[in-house]
Amino acid sequence: MKKLSFINKVIYFINVVVAVLLMLSYVLPFLPPKTFSILAVVNLGVSFLIILNVLFFIYWLIRLKKQLFLSLVVLCVGYFSFGSLYKFSSSKKVEDAENIKVMNYNVRLFNLYEWIPESGIETKINNFIEAESPDILSFQEYHPHENMDLSFFKYKYEKLSGTKAKYGQAIFSKFPIVHTGSVEFPNTSNNAIYADVVKGQDTLRVYNVHLESLRIDAKVENLKKEDSERLFNRVSTSFKMQQTQAELFVKHKKACTYRMIIYGDFNNTAFSYVYRTIKGDLNDTFKEAGNGFGRSYDFKFFPVRIDFILADPVFSVNGFKSYNQRYSDHYPIMATLKLGP
Repeated sequence: MKKLSFINKVIYFINVVVAVLLMLSYVLPFLPPKTFSILAVVNLGVSFLIILNVLFFIYWLIRLKKQLFLSLVVLCVGYFSFGSLYKFSSSKKVEDAENIKVMNYNVRLFNLYEWIPESGIETKINNFIEAESPDILSFQEYHPHENMDLSFFKYKYEKLSGTKAKYGQAIFSKFPIVHTGSVEFPNTSNNAIYADVVKGQDTLRVYNVHLESLRIDAKVENLKKEDSERLFNRVSTSFKMQQTQAELFVKHKKACTYRMIIYGDFNNTAFSYVYRTIKGDLNDTFKEAGNGFGRSYDFKFFPVRIDFILADPVFSVNGFKSYNQRYSDHYPIMATLKLGP
């Protein structure tokens, strides 16, 4: 430190703070938000903290300073504990006649209230889904829009609420659905629904999970106008609700004897308690076969992955794709699975 200029000492101090926060975030998936709600808020910024540490590492590397080891060590700990925020490998893509294509999409009511200043969003979503042709499709924030025609799916299950505008979750399938149901969450319109789907001789359980929203405006300029204390309290309350919802869901999941696929908008990251709780021993299809950041939510300054497709280890993950279609505040994701090796 003695050999550093005053400016570099200030930069290194900030580097230490950012590195400590990132190291702290690695513990968060093991800490229940009901007990550690203050710390749980940190996980929302994990992507940002990782990017900052990469920038600090590059800064010190260019200057050939030993301070580069601080961020390097913290980043390595995260990589070996949780995997990389960014996947450098190309997306895995294996063609097989037995593949099942499964898509998840939070469609934000098909732009019913015109959040996106563009007409015909619902038609564009409809055409996109038809072109991509998933075998099983899960929607969050689904609305039975009059302009949507998903008749190319033979089977569906939807669970809706609301008075003026019906909304909720839905599962569409090209394979027969033989049983359906829902896992109700208390004091919210969010829930998890499921459908038992028959493919060949196998029955698969498909879950569609939508956890409590953090109700954060994705536009940074609007975030700046928010009262920080109110924002913090709202996010903390949502995290606690998410914990309750995740634990209720896992209790239901454990009673299922079928091989399962879990789709969903968790409204939280892969560094969170609820992600770790729901995932259990399932495979995250993005980690198995994706590439890039796997961004699924439209946040302006850094990539956020809060939508997931998790699959029973018995499935081979033969592909994963994150799309860039901006027809909602979420982006669609699709995994290609095969039952067995």
